[in-house]
Amino acid sequence: MVKKIDGRMIAEKIKDEVAAEIFKFQGDRPNLAIILVGSRADSQLYVSLKEREAKKVGIDTHLYELSEAVSEKELLEVIKFLNEDELIDGILIQLPLPEKFNTDHIIAALNPLKDVDGFHPQHPDYVVSPVLASISACLREINFSAAGKRACVLYNSDIFGISVKEILEKEGLKVNLRDNPEEADILVSALGQPHFIKKSMIKAGAIIIDIGITKVGGRVLGDADYEDIKERAGFITPVPGGIGPMTIAFLFKNVLAVYKNHLK
Repeated sequence: MVKKIDGRMIAEKIKDEVAAEIFKFQGDRPNLAIILVGSRADSQLYVSLKEREAKKVGIDTHLYELSEAVSEKELLEVIKFLNEDELIDGILIQLPLPEKFNTDHIIAALNPLKDVDGFHPQHPDYVVSPVLASISACLREINFSAAGKRACVLYNSDIFGISVKEILEKEGLKVNLRDNPEEADILVSALGQPHFIKKSMIKAGAIIIDIGITKVGGRVLGDADYEDIKERAGFITPVPGGIGPMTIAFLFKNVLAVYKNHLK
């Protein structure tokens, strides 16, 4: 029977640490700008969660909602404004962007010292992508040994897939992008396709890191069909309650880091 990796528990520990450190600033609070383009339900859900949880740890958020009709030039102008705004410590661009945008170009326009997602090629070492940090935290939580093991990453964003591949290779894993999930000891999925992963697609005892999130009829579903795979998988990050809470917690850790650098 599959064991669940409790992302909420891991996230609460991180958020408690962040809140305690922010409290020491005696009223001064980090400021995070969030750019949301379009009306994807999953992106709206993630942004609302980030705004709600930020208040709890003492981070002020500023949401910039842009329609899908916005031009790349207009989006870049918003980023330029936020790059230059002294009030704003960190900037988050909610991904994925609509397909018409060149995501790499948009990310590259960020001030790397304000990039709290860690995707800018020149982001500082003290900022680690929340998703990548969450994957590593999961592996530490279950005392995973990477020696001789394989991983597969399923994704719909190239920048994400390549970043996950790099972090898993640093853990010592041999990584396939999209190919042969049934041979993988770790399967990382960020497709946003509810219940796409079935038991026929996974190796017995595999670790499923489910990053996909889709809202369907008031329910939040992951890429993995839990009921179908629960007798075959070894560990899984549940949806909800898995990777989602951890990414938000690590995001706040990054916001605190850029805020402290901003104070220097």
